[in-house]
Amino acid sequence: MRASHYFISTLKEAPSDAEVTSQKLMLRAGLIKKTAAGIYSWMPMGLKALRKVESIVKEEMNRAGAIEVLMPAVQPAELWEESGRATHYGPELLRFKDRHDRDFVIGPTHEEVITDIVRRDIRSYKQLPKHFYQVQTKFRDEIRPRFGVMRGREFLMKDGYSFHSSFDDLVREYNNMYATYTRIFTRIGLQFRAVAADTGSIGGTGSHEFHVIAETGEDDIAYCPDSDYAANVELAEALPGSTAHGVASEVLTKIHTPGVKTIAELAAFLNIPETQTVKAIVVESDDEVAQAVLMLLRGDHELNEIKAQNLEGIKSPLTFATPEAIAAAFGANPGSLGPVGFTGRVIMDRSVAAMSNFVIGANEDDYHYTGANTGRDFPGPEIVDLRNVVAGDPSPDGKGTLALCRGIEVGHIFQLRTKYAEAMGARFLDENGREQPMEMGCYGIGVSRILGAAIEQNNDERGIIWPTAIAPFQLVICPVGWSKSDAVREAAQALYTELLDAGFDVILDDRNERPGVMFADWELIGVPHRVVIGDRGLKEGSAEYQGRRDAAATAVPVTELAAFVREKLSA
Repeated sequence: MRASHYFISTLKEAPSDAEVTSQKLMLRAGLIKKTAAGIYSWMPMGLKALRKVESIVKEEMNRAGAIEVLMPAVQPAELWEESGRATHYGPELLRFKDRHDRDFVIGPTHEEVITDIVRRDIRSYKQLPKHFYQVQTKFRDEIRPRFGVMRGREFLMKDGYSFHSSFDDLVREYNNMYATYTRIFTRIGLQFRAVAADTGSIGGTGSHEFHVIAETGEDDIAYCPDSDYAANVELAEALPGSTAHGVASEVLTKIHTPGVKTIAELAAFLNIPETQTVKAIVVESDDEVAQAVLMLLRGDHELNEIKAQNLEGIKSPLTFATPEAIAAAFGANPGSLGPVGFTGRVIMDRSVAAMSNFVIGANEDDYHYTGANTGRDFPGPEIVDLRNVVAGDPSPDGKGTLALCRGIEVGHIFQLRTKYAEAMGARFLDENGREQPMEMGCYGIGVSRILGAAIEQNNDERGIIWPTAIAPFQLVICPVGWSKSDAVREAAQALYTELLDAGFDVILDDRNERPGVMFADWELIGVPHRVVIGDRGLKEGSAEYQGRRDAAATAVPVTELAAFVREKLSA
């Protein structure tokens, strides 16, 4: 490809509403153009990179035995009613009526559609297993789309769905997809981790997320440097140091704490560490008439909302009690709440169970208790894992302590089990002629999100640094003085032709721009390899090669240039 025939549209500055590095660089490099909030047009340079990701994904999915299909973006709403997700999915599901007043949705995912297809055509265990996948545009009406292609409303996704006659066979395919995703992200050239995760709105039992490691990631990942353990913080288990509390050596004493509402204020007022305090959080039960449920955590710990909402009897999604409901249940306002005298349900984190002589709200505004102890001062409550893990906690696999890092989710695999089969009647006849619900798996990759994640992980002050496998071009040839020197044009054209004939993805910058402009453009765009050919070098029999991460250029004899570059591109 010649640059003069292509479309290159770079910017010196990112738009003011661009938030994260990848969003700024993709807009500046002309990879995408904003059409509306969370909706982008993919320009030629960005589309080339996107198609390379898509190609790798399809190659590995086909290699793994999955069968490609293409399902409609527009789905009948009755399928979502049938599965039960029409209300559960929430406002992110874009709904509309056609001219005949029939209800439809724009698909954010395709469990319902593929289950409807399979239940009509697959009747026997002899037809199973089957794994269908597609790469298709999805739409989720995010309340606050941000971060460019990493949290847009419209995005390109690979979603796959497998159907099985047994759970054992589902597990086999789940492990197949785990290995397949590992190959995909390794081929793309990303630093990533697979982590155990919550199933969220998709449902099912087991799931793993695949995260690109980046400081700008939205997700916290807990991992053990001494083992293979890794999990999203929302799922990582906080092991109990001990469930037996110490000796109740202090008297329960009510003290006046005027204006104290937070744990930090309480610790400062009493001149004690936050680890000696207990925080109270009130949520709603899932009863027909919601009841206040008191959750207790050590003052320096954070509530894990996923763990909390997964508890039996707790409203999901987790709903915090209103100030009015709190006042009615406790006789006090937030900031002064505790279990002493409260007759409702109390759930205590494991870390609180090990505490003694702690400070807690007294259920009277501007008052707290010191010297509080479980069992003596209030009945022993339920003890569960309620908190987020922190760095230094013991690893759940018993092989060391946990560390934390940030990650960007780019893939997610689920064991859906029979959730959709039961709801939508996807059944088959087993070997004994008995009707059974199909076991099902679901496997997603954010194809467009991968580009944003790759840039978040690979950039510098000059621009993008693409992994070679997904770069829009592998190499750019920059001829200095293209319009003035026959020798430069001939040498650049000869190298360009030879590399193209060898199957490499090369662009020749024949725009007759000044060297500084050329170099700045290609460093911003992030092409991994660059060759500069100029009159001065040719007179000395050499050209310059520079990798995008290299600090300086390397002089290469012209007679060896093609072989040298081919070796670099093949590495």
